[in-house]
Amino acid sequence: MAPLARTSTEAHLFMDLRPCDCGETASSWSSSVIELGDDLGSRYSGTCPSCGTEREFVFRLPDDIVLPVVGQVVYGDGAPSELLDPGEWLWVADRYAGAVPAQAAALDAEGRQEVRSRISAAIAAMDEVLAFVPAGADEVPAESFWSDLGRSVRDEEPGRFARDRLQVIRDTYQRILEEIDSSV
Repeated sequence: MAPLARTSTEAHLFMDLRPCDCGETASSWSSSVIELGDDLGSRYSGTCPSCGTEREFVFRLPDDIVLPVVGQVVYGDGAPSELLDPGEWLWVADRYAGAVPAQAAALDAEGRQEVRSRISAAIAAMDEVLAFVPAGADEVPAESFWSDLGRSVRDEEPGRFARDRLQVIRDTYQRILEEIDSSV
């Protein structure tokens, strides 16, 4: 059964994190809606610009489509992802937040918009990590990590997956976003 892609943003991020065998991560994808038995799915196909390999990803579509909201990054619907594990999501959040300059509020309008976009993506990725913490639990369970990248992020510093610590990071990113918005 094809994995569930809750949004096209999540599907594209998943594909970005799965390079071609030659190592190339860039590709122009064409997409189509397909039938997957009784379900609908999406097929993304493209040609690697480096080696010419044809690539394809197939995902199930959710019963309730999450529509994109202008100015917001939304990867999912609040349930844990089937595509990326919590370590991958934290890695993504780290990359987006790490690309934000320290004095972001002092940037020009175009620079602030870029920062806003990156911080919004980091917040959405942190929400995805938090979705893996079961109700009443204090941390993401070890069995939630299935990818090599996700397990390596967890193994590097397991304490980063404590609910309280994840929430503090997410709230910090939210404050940065509010500072950017208030500097307009």
